[in-house]
Amino acid sequence: MEAQDEERMCGKLRSACSLYNYKLRDVFTWDLLKTLVMGQVLSLMICGTAVTCQYLANAGAETPMLQSFLNYALLLLAYTTILCTYKEEQNILQVLKTKWWKYLLMGLADVEANYTVVMAYRYTTLTSIQLLDCFVVPVLMVMSWFLLKTRYRPLHYIAVSVCLLGVGAMVGADVLAGKDPGSDSDVVLGDSLVLISAVLYAVSNMCQEFTVKSRSRVEFLGMMGLFGTIISGIQLAALEIGAVKKIKWNFHIAMLFVLYMLCMFALYSFMPVVVRRTSATAVNLSLLTADLFSLFCGFLLFHYTFSPLYIIAFTLIMVGFITFNAVPTRTAHPEPVSGDPSDQDAQSASDRLLPADSTGQSHVTVGSAL
Repeated sequence: MEAQDEERMCGKLRSACSLYNYKLRDVFTWDLLKTLVMGQVLSLMICGTAVTCQYLANAGAETPMLQSFLNYALLLLAYTTILCTYKEEQNILQVLKTKWWKYLLMGLADVEANYTVVMAYRYTTLTSIQLLDCFVVPVLMVMSWFLLKTRYRPLHYIAVSVCLLGVGAMVGADVLAGKDPGSDSDVVLGDSLVLISAVLYAVSNMCQEFTVKSRSRVEFLGMMGLFGTIISGIQLAALEIGAVKKIKWNFHIAMLFVLYMLCMFALYSFMPVVVRRTSATAVNLSLLTADLFSLFCGFLLFHYTFSPLYIIAFTLIMVGFITFNAVPTRTAHPEPVSGDPSDQDAQSASDRLLPADSTGQSHVTVGSAL
């Protein structure tokens, strides 16, 4: 009898272990690893822009609108030019004829999101900016729920909470290290600017997800380059001409501007690929590590003080990001436009509609192969 009970118990344990290993294989896939790596590549690009901005500020060249203008101008030269070569409904004239006001609003949201967060540094502290800037994630989830019909599961909310806990650990390490640059001349105004920036980023990112999944990456980047150049150019002429004239130009400063422009161009070019593969919310979770990468560079370049909390923060953000991407969301993506050669390699299973359920939504697995 005891031998039979032991054999039965061993069989249950083997079955449980087999099921456990099967689930782990389903979660920790190569596709998830690719998604993780791609997200961290985006964070490294943002880190590159942060480091070059710090060097430019040290050199007395604080011209955020000029830097944005250079990025949008490069997007204009690269992607708007390509869009001009497309035919029929994908041609730039047809796109402008039918959707110009939508892309104008999207470009305006993106330009002003970048500008308001830079302005916030004049009035509030880095700690407040790091904490409030995370507001973009819940805002984006709410907007995606109502406008993109994305349906999250309880584990997604837990994953986001873990990521935000990691941001809290990072901010705590900054406070303990006494690293809190910025100003506290008008904290209410500064914090309000950060919240406005977060909402504008959420609008821009949600529009980006919809566009790259229903139209094409080149159309999004081409229109962003066109309207971003116009809007940032107007603001540059109105607000920063004096600051630009004060720059003491030399080879070092010129190369810093070039490096910043290339980092931003790479970020804008690569981000739609990751968004198309996953979602705007998942991408923003992965970008939470950008501040940590900047801090790690700061240890080497600017002699920042190290704290073990930074490692804890990085681990928490990574755990939350992996958890979020490991669990499929439910969404009903619009039919993608056909015939765009630029997106052939970016087509993923998250972009292919699966059989819909009775509510008209389809079950989509996030983090599938390119």
